[in-house]
Amino acid sequence: MTVDVLRRPAPADRRARVAVAVLFFTNGALFANLLPRYPQIKADLGIGNAAYGLAVAAFPAGAITAGLAAGILVRRFGSARVAVGGTLLTGAGILAAGLADSVAVFAGALFLAGAMDAFTDVAQNAHGLRVQRRYGRSIINSFHAIWSIGAVTGGSMAAAAIALGVSRGPHLLFSAAVFAVAACVALRYCLPGPETDTGTAVETGETGAGDGAASPERAPATGLRTGWVLAALVLIATAGTLVEDAGMSWATLYLSDSLHATAALAASGYVALVGAQFVGRIVGDRLVDRFGQRTVARSGALIAAVGMGLALAVPTVPGTVLGFAAAGFGVATLVPAAMHEADELPGLKPGSGLTLVSWLMRLGFLLSPPAVGLVADATSLRVGLLVVPFAGLIVLVCGGVLRSRRG
Repeated sequence: MTVDVLRRPAPADRRARVAVAVLFFTNGALFANLLPRYPQIKADLGIGNAAYGLAVAAFPAGAITAGLAAGILVRRFGSARVAVGGTLLTGAGILAAGLADSVAVFAGALFLAGAMDAFTDVAQNAHGLRVQRRYGRSIINSFHAIWSIGAVTGGSMAAAAIALGVSRGPHLLFSAAVFAVAACVALRYCLPGPETDTGTAVETGETGAGDGAASPERAPATGLRTGWVLAALVLIATAGTLVEDAGMSWATLYLSDSLHATAALAASGYVALVGAQFVGRIVGDRLVDRFGQRTVARSGALIAAVGMGLALAVPTVPGTVLGFAAAGFGVATLVPAAMHEADELPGLKPGSGLTLVSWLMRLGFLLSPPAVGLVADATSLRVGLLVVPFAGLIVLVCGGVLRSRRG
């Protein structure tokens, strides 16, 4: 531990931490306001599961298309400005998706929202890492936990709007306006100056995800071995995104259509997933410090696979909500763990492993909705959601590339 760890942050640094937390909160809340509206949108547009899956895949498609340009924008305009600008445009895209009167407009609006969300995601993490360097200790996981709080808040806002009979237009306009104001206020308190002043992730590839995990000595890995390790890390990160997508795209639909839950109650599936994910992120650093990334990831994968597997085997509304909660808790540390390991792979340029994992894992969001939709149309959505326990099995198999506790 260095002296920097013991240094007290300056007041400006503490204000910047709060500002970054606000950006993470708004990012989680914005999209979560739209998700519980998906069943209504699907019904209004009169589309089947396969077409619905393809349409909602436009969001990750936009993120993948734009993702590699995010670093360029951050270096040119600054991480704080890009994060706030992306937030404003994400809110506009979500509002347009909620008001869409055709599948094409719905998909196009989601594509825009996904592209802007990718910019926001990279920029807010970059700025969070700038603040982390000022603190001299890991705080990045707390930002991701706050994202989960935002997602729970957004999902709860949507559930309340549905219960009160508020139509999509006024509801999503209110959401976009409130979080736009919050983001603009946060911008005033972000760190000034160019990104190079503090060496953000965009410049150096450094990430705080998974910081605090004790690391054993690792033998140099180059060439083919590095490729295999990187591929396994991509699979682990993608498994986490597969579970998240199951909650975002299908939880509300499954509870309302297959299990006949009320519209307001159906929203609790996604809320349970992100709420449990928040708990997992709060306790994740402590668990990793004690047991190591490998044990925590595999244990979480087992919890997700068994919990959701039982919920699908014995389908009830309470059991399914608990199953999504188990899945969210189980995958809470997967993406940070994979990013952290990829960033420290030997034989790669700084930031290369992190960039590849971050970009490729979005394929999980892109491929999952249409794949689940096709399976659901051919069989049932219940069968399609087997993607969750399958993701858990992937982590159990690939988790050996993660680090064990220093012993």
